[in-house]
Amino acid sequence: MHVVISGYYGFDNVGDEAILFSIILALKNIQPDIQITVLSNNPDATKETYKVNAVNRLKIHEVSRAIRNSDGLISGGGSLLQDATGIKSIPYYTGIIKIAKWHRKPVFIYAQGIGPIRRKLCKWIVRNTLQGVEGITVRDKDSQSLLLNLGVKQQSSIVPDPVMILKERNYVSQWLQSQNWNKPFISVSVRNWSSDTGFKRKLAICLDRLALRGYTIVFVPMHGKHDERASRETASFMSAQSYISPGDSTINEKIAIIGMSKLLIGMRLHSLIFSAINYIPFIAISYDPKIDSFAEICEQTIVGHVEKKDWDEDKLYKAVISTLANESDVKEILKNNVNPYKEMAFQTAEKALQTFSLHIESKKGDKKWERSKFYS
Repeated sequence: MHVVISGYYGFDNVGDEAILFSIILALKNIQPDIQITVLSNNPDATKETYKVNAVNRLKIHEVSRAIRNSDGLISGGGSLLQDATGIKSIPYYTGIIKIAKWHRKPVFIYAQGIGPIRRKLCKWIVRNTLQGVEGITVRDKDSQSLLLNLGVKQQSSIVPDPVMILKERNYVSQWLQSQNWNKPFISVSVRNWSSDTGFKRKLAICLDRLALRGYTIVFVPMHGKHDERASRETASFMSAQSYISPGDSTINEKIAIIGMSKLLIGMRLHSLIFSAINYIPFIAISYDPKIDSFAEICEQTIVGHVEKKDWDEDKLYKAVISTLANESDVKEILKNNVNPYKEMAFQTAEKALQTFSLHIESKKGDKKWERSKFYS
């Protein structure tokens, strides 16, 4: 079997790269000889990193040829069908789906977070595109509700984020091993935001207070240089010394750093997931419903929203201290909530492969019927 995977890949965003890594891992775990082609912004890096084929996601002739020669398209995961980051995402990803349907290939929507979708045209495009796909899986109730509100009649099912298949193991960070501090540390994932709400200063004040209690502060950039800048800016507001791990470090390194910390204060969804799979308590600063949904699944604290005045440095500090004071209980809660999702995450890959297998069998049946009709 040969499948094509479409998503936000090759942009040095660790969250999306972790999704791709997890989808590939799950597919190969079920079908070791599967052929995979990824639509990537950096095909050479994708080939080297994941040992799969890759083509340039913007070279439509290459994309079309790859899909034509495949047995189906996987679209996902992540938040692809949304217009919050601009108007281009929905036309692009639905366009790839349309190419697959033009080649009469089955399409499987893989653990996507749908929305927000504000523009009427984008709502119309998503509704009409998803009506024709063979399988839809989403990662939260809000996404499923949005599809229903859009009028998508194709049934969807809620599944875990693909990254949940990554189990706790001995991940190693050479950068972490090279550091010489002996104190327990708190990891921090921070990103920039379109409006200056002062959240970095509030975060910095809290981090200074935690440093005074004996904790080392370590920033973990999840989106390369973008999050490195956000981390440096937040650190510049601090009086205490802090550390910023390399933005270009591998997925395994980032999992290792977060997994060795006492607690994560995180904005990026996949920093929270990296924390959860290691049973490390986290405090979320939300900017999107996907953050709230995941924190609620794990029963972890959402201190507030980046754009709202529903939190300050004191509220964040108290949340951290309270969580650390009940660390063993919080870890047990995480284990109870996370472990079932780790097993369920593999089932999404099984659903995708079953969808494509049914399509292959139906094609064989069609050919047999055509031959019997010809000879009758």
